[in-house]
Amino acid sequence: MNLIEIRNVYKQYKNGVTALCDVNVAIPKGDFVFVIGSTASGKSTLIKLLYRQEKPSRGEVYVGGINVAKLRNRKVYKLRRKIGIVFQDYKLLPQMTVYENVAFALEIYGLPEKEVRKKVMNAIEKVGLKEKFRSYPDQLSGGEQQRVSIARAIVNNPKILICDEPTGNLDPDTSMGIMEIINKINEDGTTIIMATHDKDIVNTYKKRVITLDKGILIGDKEKGGYMK
Repeated sequence: MNLIEIRNVYKQYKNGVTALCDVNVAIPKGDFVFVIGSTASGKSTLIKLLYRQEKPSRGEVYVGGINVAKLRNRKVYKLRRKIGIVFQDYKLLPQMTVYENVAFALEIYGLPEKEVRKKVMNAIEKVGLKEKFRSYPDQLSGGEQQRVSIARAIVNNPKILICDEPTGNLDPDTSMGIMEIINKINEDGTTIIMATHDKDIVNTYKKRVITLDKGILIGDKEKGGYMK
């Protein structure tokens, strides 16, 4: 059974722009998928459908067996418990330490303090920031801040990690370091869906590549690369 299924999805925004046109994608558990395409190709829309930031105009989106499009707003939290999300711009709280930024993601679950500490330190260690858990975001480099946002996204052991241009603000060497972390998370069993413009990353890692162009799915290739 596929962990994610996008069936005949058509998405048109209120301003009349068609972002996706009859897209069909099936992603099994444990897969690593790059979503590529030029600006306005539909990448971000596809990503947003998965965590119910947007709903399809037509078609169905299933994530972990949940029909996302039909999910009531008050039930969206059940979907998002299954998903970790990493954005391009980190979205860290500047007044909080590394530890507090990661722990913040667990506060809504009301877990015991001992369990929170164990989960948080485990996530921080996975991204290589154990020595900096007391630091504040403005004391960290861009790459380190993105590591914190990854730790926050994986602290509750989600089944799916969605990455929306996670290396967009980083230099090539730092980007590869971030990719090593994301790849290791995938090797540990988490399904990864990553929208990216970074040709070097796509061509280096040789994962499954889904290519969009003006909302149309024009490629879906195992061990693919960036089309020239």
